[in-house]
Amino acid sequence: MSTNKPHKGIQKRMRFTATGMVKHKSSNSKHLKSNKSGKRLRRLRKDKFLWSSQTKGLEMLLFRRLRGKDQPRTAFRKSPTPAEKKASRAEAARLAAMPAKKYATK
Repeated sequence: MSTNKPHKGIQKRMRFTATGMVKHKSSNSKHLKSNKSGKRLRRLRKDKFLWSSQTKGLEMLLFRRLRGKDQPRTAFRKSPTPAEKKASRAEAARLAAMPAKKYATK
């Protein structure tokens, strides 16, 4: 069975933040700058982030979960590891086995 290989060209052209956002460099910012205004050049100097609609296609090419500029951080939750799943199940079982505390009311 073949393995999933990420698209090397996209990996070289884009950077991925720890929270899953995709940064890329603006086009028209490499050369022929003399006929562009200073305001335009300052805007082009900044790195851009992709929107969620643009990241959907990249997810399939890169085989990883990505988050768009317009999505909150909670949209990119990592799946728990098997050890974390086991620990949460054990905690839930422990809480279910404990007797419920009864509070005295006056």
